[in-house]
Amino acid sequence: MRPTPDLRCYLVTGAGSREHVVDVARRAVAGGSRIVQVRSKPISARDLYALTEEIALAVGDTAHVLVDDRVDVALALRRRSLPVHGVHVGQDDLDVRDVRVLLGEDAIIGLTTGTRALVEAANEFAGVIDYVGAGPFRPTPTKNSGREPLGVEGSRELVELSEVPVVAIGDVTADDAQVLAGTGVAGLAVVRGLMDAADPGAYARRLLDGFEAGRR
Repeated sequence: MRPTPDLRCYLVTGAGSREHVVDVARRAVAGGSRIVQVRSKPISARDLYALTEEIALAVGDTAHVLVDDRVDVALALRRRSLPVHGVHVGQDDLDVRDVRVLLGEDAIIGLTTGTRALVEAANEFAGVIDYVGAGPFRPTPTKNSGREPLGVEGSRELVELSEVPVVAIGDVTADDAQVLAGTGVAGLAVVRGLMDAADPGAYARRLLDGFEAGRR
C-alpha cells in the first residue's frame, strides 16, 4: 500500500561533501523533516547511488527518501531492500506512468510543475503521482527552471488547480512557512535554508512551527 508522505518540511539535498550532506539529512530528520530528496547536481550515477544509500541507511527508517530524476538508481537500491521510497522526476524525465510500473504501487512519485499548464497536465496523472512540486516561489540560484516566480498568490492559484498535494520550492525559507501554509500547500521544499543552517534540526523545527501556525 502506498504511504502518505508528510511533505511539510521537505529537505532537498545540495552541494557539499558526502559527510556534510548526510549529516544535514540526519539532523534535519531529527528536527522533524520527514522527506528527503537526494539531489546533488552535477553527480554521476554511481556517486548518487552511494550518497542515496548512505542517506537511506541514516534516515530511511524515519523519513521517506526519494531520488531526484534517476529512476534507475532508485530501482537498484530498492531491489536491495534499502529504505528508498521513490523518486522526484522532472518534465524531461521518464513518463510518470512508466515510473509507476517500474517502481511499483508502494513508491512515492513527485513531479515538477510550476505553471497552470503543467499542473493541468499533471492532473491527468493524479492517480499515478503523489504530489507535484511547484516553483520557483522566488528566483533561486539553486536551479534555473526558466519559469516565472510564483510568489504567494501564484502558489495559491496552483494549489486550487491541482488535484494532488502541492509542495512549494524555489528559495523557500523558514520565514516563508506561515504565509505559504496559508495558501494550502502541503509542504515546503528547502535546499539552502537547511543545507547552510548552523543547526539543521533547529531550522526544521522552526519551519514546522511556522507551517502549523499558518494552517491554523
